[in-house]
Amino acid sequence: MDITSILIAAAVIGVVGILVGILLGKASEIFKVQVNEKALEVRDVLPGNNCGACGFPGCDGLAEAIANGTAPVNACPVGGSIVADKVSEIVGGTAEEIVRKIAVVKCGGDCEKAADLYNYTGPRSCMAASSAPNGGPKACTFGCLGFGDCIRACEFDAISIINGIAYIDKEKCVSCGKCIDTCPRNIIKFVPYDKNHIIKCNSKDRGPAVKSVCETGCISCTLCVKNCPEAAITMENNLPVIDYEKCTDCGTCKEKCPMKTIS
Repeated sequence: MDITSILIAAAVIGVVGILVGILLGKASEIFKVQVNEKALEVRDVLPGNNCGACGFPGCDGLAEAIANGTAPVNACPVGGSIVADKVSEIVGGTAEEIVRKIAVVKCGGDCEKAADLYNYTGPRSCMAASSAPNGGPKACTFGCLGFGDCIRACEFDAISIINGIAYIDKEKCVSCGKCIDTCPRNIIKFVPYDKNHIIKCNSKDRGPAVKSVCETGCISCTLCVKNCPEAAITMENNLPVIDYEKCTDCGTCKEKCPMKTIS
């Protein structure tokens, strides 16, 4: 191959390279994704758990929604007030006061207080056990099964099983709601962090049926309703319900409850 052929080949390669570079540059301009700088700033202050408790697909989705004005600055339950204040500094506006909530297990029927119908030998999972006869081995069909699906769902190590019942550490709970979504018996609920009285029963049955399966279940006697000085308790489906906006944590309901259902 003579020198002329080599020079021609090199020139062709060089021209092709230049053309490809120009085309790639044009393509990047045409197809480039516009970056929302505010969304990036918001994303940097979000905790990054990607738990989905905010209702958006992870922290990236929430950051984009906040930056676009379609989600409030306090939409992250994990970050709480601290993150909400930082986000409000980025996008403007004032973060509304966040009432911290925690998840609680509405069942007090542990191994000593609640009866079992049979020995369960299936998979150690609440979801699996709920498909067994009677909805699981527990005689109360509303109580905690204690196999720990909520523990496996919690990313914050806030849940433990003690004597057959799930307990949630209020200091570790960030109200992400994953335990609530996981529980097949729907016995985990949110309550305000600063309130101390909880109805530890989820049974919709009436008194005699409850007493036959659990020593601490609510018997619908309504003494808590009748004696609450703030009229903060009502009965729904044979269970007392506390209106925490009215509740002053006076403790009267706990004192009057004959079954010690209120803790």
